[in-house]
Amino acid sequence: MNRTPLGRRTQIINALVEGNSIRSTERMTGTHRDTICRLLVEVGTGCHTIMNEKMRELPCRRMQVDEIWCYVGKKQRQVTPEDDRSRVGDMWTFVALDPESKLVPAYRVGKRTKPHAVAFMTDLSERLANRVQISSDALKSYVDAVERAFGADVDYGQAVKFYEAEPIGPGRYSPPRVVSQEKSVIVGDPDQRHISTSLVERQNLTMRMSMRRFTRLTNAFSKKVENLQAAVALHFAHYNLVRVHKSLRVTPAMAAGVENRLWSIEELVDRTSR
Repeated sequence: MNRTPLGRRTQIINALVEGNSIRSTERMTGTHRDTICRLLVEVGTGCHTIMNEKMRELPCRRMQVDEIWCYVGKKQRQVTPEDDRSRVGDMWTFVALDPESKLVPAYRVGKRTKPHAVAFMTDLSERLANRVQISSDALKSYVDAVERAFGADVDYGQAVKFYEAEPIGPGRYSPPRVVSQEKSVIVGDPDQRHISTSLVERQNLTMRMSMRRFTRLTNAFSKKVENLQAAVALHFAHYNLVRVHKSLRVTPAMAAGVENRLWSIEELVDRTSR
């Protein structure tokens, strides 16, 4: 990897963060897919380190949390007793988003289980400088996770959406229509006007458009957990530091006061790979 010029590395990473697959990036850049995967893991690992260092003492007042599905190696119904179930099958990415600055300060790739939910919430709590209001869906693991991570020093509510039955025929792949929503207070005194997961759910679309392995109804998927973790770390570092948010006209990191300038994709690659 040391022999790969910075310009070529930047070209490869830029293709990946714009939603291209490993093989399409191979064709576009003339770089072997094994080299691309190694670069992805290297840069992704560096991005995780950068985000871990920068996302500290955040003054965020509200957080929306959600989880998004993908799979590694094979879909869950194909997993056998001989497989290491911690490394294949269904995988979920837990995401926390500040609805004001659009910053994503914390995320976690893993199974949709209570231990991963607790680890995710604990990580989030350690990055915040003040009391926060949290909104989530009705995933049961969140209730215990919020209590363990924040104790009584949190305002927490759940927003539960109810959808119409899945359409049959030409419209079956369209998003289901929300028919109603219920809000409930779980802990503290959250402002019910701000109990919502709409913006973090919109982040799911950004992830699916920016990472080919998350796109629905394609043959793109992660072959290894490490590749998935690296892709997610790269995505959020690019999203927070490099990508200008259309409505904010600055990056989320700038809007949240984490950074005072716009990063370039070349700088991100240069600081995370050699």
